[in-house]
Amino acid sequence: MSATPPNHRAGALHGGPRRGLRYISSMTPALNFCSVCGHAITLRVPEADNRERACCDQCGAIHYVNPKMVVGTVPMWGEQVLLCRRAIEPRRGFWTLPAGFLEADETTAAGATRETDEEAGARIVLGPLFTMYDVVHVRQIHLFYLARLVDTDFMPGEESLEVRLFDESDVPWNELAFRTVSATLRQFFADRRLERFGVHTGSIEGSPRSLSGTATPALATMAAGLAP
Repeated sequence: MSATPPNHRAGALHGGPRRGLRYISSMTPALNFCSVCGHAITLRVPEADNRERACCDQCGAIHYVNPKMVVGTVPMWGEQVLLCRRAIEPRRGFWTLPAGFLEADETTAAGATRETDEEAGARIVLGPLFTMYDVVHVRQIHLFYLARLVDTDFMPGEESLEVRLFDESDVPWNELAFRTVSATLRQFFADRRLERFGVHTGSIEGSPRSLSGTATPALATMAAGLAP
């Protein structure tokens, strides 16, 4: 958790990173050498497998590439939701829900709570899982939990320029950083109008080199039991 700078007050809107942060792509880089023995690897389909893997012909190790998990929250305060304006790439200057990569030895709920604290300095009561999106072209899975803010004593973390509460009519839809964020917010406001929140799953389609793409309709919806 980041310490509160002395010049920040509760609910402050402006801030920024206190040190330079370098963006490291979430895409898994090409593997050239075995991490076990250091020998050059070969891309081939191993015996009894059905897809190409990074294989070491020296020690026999097979290096598997698995999706990364991104976890976050939809923090609520009355009729408003909390958004952060990104201070880092990708999509610096665009708005997002507080979210980030899940750490090892961490539950998805703990990771979502931690990311909300780190990016928005916000204390929350975590609710149920709300959305889960497969983002296959960047090898990620995005999960967002519903959450209630304990108070408005929030502030920008190192990866945020601003932290602010928005009414639905004020959400900067054209300035949202990621399609999973846009899809989650639209589903949130739709469910709120129905006075019933569900759990929604779907996929985001697109290419790794493009921000274009669309969210498919929810593949499944189940009552989650959190009233607005």
